[in-house]
Amino acid sequence: MFGFDKINLTFSFNGIYFFIGLILLALYSFYVYKYTIPAISPALKAVLVSLRAAAVILLLFLIFEPILTLTKKHVIEPENLLFIDNSKSIAADNGAKKIADIKDALSAFNSNGIFDFSELKLFGHNITGVSKDSLGKMKFDESSTNFSKIFSGIKKDERNISSIVIISDGIITEGSNPVYTAEKLGIPVFTIGVGDTTAKNDVDIRNIVNNEFVYAENPTTILVSVGNKGFANQNAKISFFEDNRLIEDKIVSLSADGTQNVNFTYTPKVGGEKKITFYITPLKGEFNVNNNKRVAYINVLKNKIKVLLVAGSPSSDLSFIKNTLDEDKNLTVSTITQSAPGKFLEHNNRDKAIDSCQIMDLIGFPSSETPADLLHKVKDAIENRNKAFFIVLSSSTDFNKLKELQKDLPFTIGKIQNGFYEVQPELKGDGIKSPIVQNENPNANAIWNNLPPIYKPNTELIAKPESQILSSVRVNNVSINTPLILSKRLGSRRSIAVLGKDIWKWKLQTSQKDFEVFDRFVLNGVKWLNAKENQKQLQIRTTKKIYAKNEQVEFNAQVYDESFNPVSNAKINVEIRTGNEKFNIGLNSAGDGLYDGSFQATVSGDYSFNGTALVDNKILGTDAGRFNVGDVDIELINTRTDAEFLSLLANQTKGRYYNVANYKELFDLLKKLRDESSKEKITVNEINLWSNNWIMALVIILFGAEWFLRKRSGML
Repeated sequence: MFGFDKINLTFSFNGIYFFIGLILLALYSFYVYKYTIPAISPALKAVLVSLRAAAVILLLFLIFEPILTLTKKHVIEPENLLFIDNSKSIAADNGAKKIADIKDALSAFNSNGIFDFSELKLFGHNITGVSKDSLGKMKFDESSTNFSKIFSGIKKDERNISSIVIISDGIITEGSNPVYTAEKLGIPVFTIGVGDTTAKNDVDIRNIVNNEFVYAENPTTILVSVGNKGFANQNAKISFFEDNRLIEDKIVSLSADGTQNVNFTYTPKVGGEKKITFYITPLKGEFNVNNNKRVAYINVLKNKIKVLLVAGSPSSDLSFIKNTLDEDKNLTVSTITQSAPGKFLEHNNRDKAIDSCQIMDLIGFPSSETPADLLHKVKDAIENRNKAFFIVLSSSTDFNKLKELQKDLPFTIGKIQNGFYEVQPELKGDGIKSPIVQNENPNANAIWNNLPPIYKPNTELIAKPESQILSSVRVNNVSINTPLILSKRLGSRRSIAVLGKDIWKWKLQTSQKDFEVFDRFVLNGVKWLNAKENQKQLQIRTTKKIYAKNEQVEFNAQVYDESFNPVSNAKINVEIRTGNEKFNIGLNSAGDGLYDGSFQATVSGDYSFNGTALVDNKILGTDAGRFNVGDVDIELINTRTDAEFLSLLANQTKGRYYNVANYKELFDLLKKLRDESSKEKITVNEINLWSNNWIMALVIILFGAEWFLRKRSGML
């Protein structure tokens, strides 16, 4: 059957009608040529009847929309895959024995004929193939170990994979834990552990924890997690460095529990990205000193965030918001409060306050008494200098004057009406995950939705299309699709609006005192409005901050135009410096405003980079950053075989864990799996014959041939 197991022809209409039509058309063709003028020979008559019948029957065939279905079965032979850990941790710590064990295992697998060695893969940072002839040249020099890439690659593989064997020390230094992904594949994973599983006497720095927002000239606490085995109650010196400059030495007594936290007070003098390093002076008898150092990078903001409260009149909302902001030591708060026509509570320089602030909170502003010059200065700061702002309405808000700011508001002012009505907030859509209203509390939604009611104006206020509705309203426990809290981020402009008054009542909530909705909302709003990093038209990042020597440093970039639409035709140049050396690389477009590139770091040290994006020789944006090469080699921090992980990975996938002493028990099991894992794959190919150009061409040829023979015979 032409190599196919099944051939099927179907019509859009009942096939019996086609066969009835076929007979009728054949009879019609015979009837047409039964008597001819002039008379022709029987042979020519037979040819003409055949041509006419074939042409009209093919037309009928096409009218019935025939579909030809070809079915074929393929036997997919099972394959066993073998992955070898090629990372530096294999070569460390009695590495010669581990490498010899791996090569012995490969030789044993080869002699048993279990694997097609064209499928042998090495893994570390990436997955790479290796030929059978190159097995002796394995370098075990990958700078990281990423197990997750093994299974993400297999997930896309359409082959019949009966088993996966991984030879490794089980130490993950990059990527996520792969157990869940591997389990979902439904393929048994067999792991062979190499190396020593015994815990040795050691001291290490396990983690560095610091605040997300750190400000120059303001003290902050940095927590250093220290682990030890075999050195309980001994003294150790921990040194704290900022950009290789010693900040503090501390002598600590190592805990008998094996883990302890050590606090350091850090007061950065100036803003910028800072490299901080913690180092434990090696103790006598330590097994591994490579884990005595830990490096991190933190962003130090140049100074406190300056927040300006501009109020149309004194109010409870103003007092409560100011008190909340004053409690945050990272903020500098000033106010402009109108108390009467032409009078203000403060005697400060209003122009200077507006110019110097980073964020404005507009509370009941503008009012009917707001002077035109103040309104215009606020408008200029928002419209022309991109000041972020937070607006809360009040009874004194003059909506006609507020229309002056409408271009930058997250809402449009419609029909203006007097009065207010009572509403409660109801988080929805974007608000459920927004950092403005959320945090780690799992009951945040329920708490928000049970806050005391506030008052919303009767004036029609409509969310702009580019705004996010964080909360709508409930009236008498009935949900209404009317916005209450909005946020807007358009290009470099950010704003938040509460379309109601008396939000101070949220401070007086009676439940969940550990979750102060009002305070979190006000302070999270300030942080979100001050998120300058998201306002850059060019953003360049390295995939991580700490690299090993000779490791590939990978850059990712995003480029936007002035309206923050992705730009894919930019030319991006990155200048990289370390010491007196300078390197230049270009980043390649990956589409949708995304770019990438890489750089081989062959010299240890601190690196800085500056990038520029050009479009038509015009600078679209710049960005800068830092990274380190060689201070810490993550592959050498922990060199003890993680048998627990390898065993878990095998057991969860219905495989087994072996060590180098007993892995030969695996051979018979792999052969059995391969023999039982043959699969049949059925491929079905449907051909729409009714749209086939060749059939239509054949119809035209048949009619043409008939016409030619008729004319040649002198027929009408």
